[in-house]
Amino acid sequence: MTRKIKYFEALREAQYQCMEADKDVYIMGLGVPDPKGIFGTTTGMQEKFGADRVMDIPLAENTMTGVAIGSALKGMRPILTHQRVDFALLSMEQIINQAAKWHYMFHGLHKIPMVIRMIIGRGWGQGPQHSQSLQSLFAHIPGLKVIMPTTAYDAKGLLISAIEDDNPVISLEYRWLYGISDSVPEEMYRVPIGKARVLEEGKDITIVATSYMTLESLRAREMLQERGVNAEVIDLRTLRPMDTETIINSVKKTGRLVVADTGHKMFGVSAEVLAVVLENTFERLLNKPSRVALPDYPAPTSPALCDDYYPRAGHIAAAALEQLGKAVDDKLFALPTDRRLDQPDSKFEGPF
Repeated sequence: MTRKIKYFEALREAQYQCMEADKDVYIMGLGVPDPKGIFGTTTGMQEKFGADRVMDIPLAENTMTGVAIGSALKGMRPILTHQRVDFALLSMEQIINQAAKWHYMFHGLHKIPMVIRMIIGRGWGQGPQHSQSLQSLFAHIPGLKVIMPTTAYDAKGLLISAIEDDNPVISLEYRWLYGISDSVPEEMYRVPIGKARVLEEGKDITIVATSYMTLESLRAREMLQERGVNAEVIDLRTLRPMDTETIINSVKKTGRLVVADTGHKMFGVSAEVLAVVLENTFERLLNKPSRVALPDYPAPTSPALCDDYYPRAGHIAAAALEQLGKAVDDKLFALPTDRRLDQPDSKFEGPF
């Protein structure tokens, strides 16, 4: 049976069903048993499964990541949750030097079946140390899988696949997505890690996007349709492994590319996508590709500065129009009148 639920509910249901199906799955993280339960994603879990399987942790991220790795080596399947990706920086040695490498260093004899959930993105003046989207850091590391679900359907299916995977998986969840609704089956199902999703087909230009910027890309597509342009929108869903085949096939069809990422432009995911396209479809390109991503300085705290910092649908549409030699009008860059740019947009409700 399928019903509409929100993104955070889909994540909670995925963890709930995996814990019911496998006694070796457990959750730990700062604030996991809190009444707010990591924005609702772990609410009620401790009451159902007990404090031995759903537990709070001290402010010792590096140590607790080591505990999770050790338990994974012994056959358990930990889900380690961070309220912000910024907090996980304290445990990068464990993630990069230990979790990502044991399977390789010991000739495949050891597995590290663990998931690390992290919240990324802006929110209500959180500033430089709580608003980062650091997906390119993790996607750069061999041995780590990196997922970035956009829809509630993919959030549940990808998280179940990640929990059942024998490799360490980094799950990055944009804060603004938690309230987005989608049609989600009640039963367990799996979305394959490493497969992108074509949300809307088109013939004039390809837009490849990550996480929340996928929603902005869908809005950009509507803007482009009003101007006679038919755009194809691809949600990457997984950064590592990256579904290069879907990207390449789309660009071969359209001849044009815009990449929209939630992270920084320099050395980021958008650069990798461009590299893949240039290496494989250079002769089919009709114009130089474009990137829409964060500028090369930290996220501001001031709401006024946020208005000039975060790219929007209009910036994606403008990049597409420029490639097609069409006029770019100021209406594309109009700021919302009902909210600031550090507050979520309630219009994004899905399904997709």
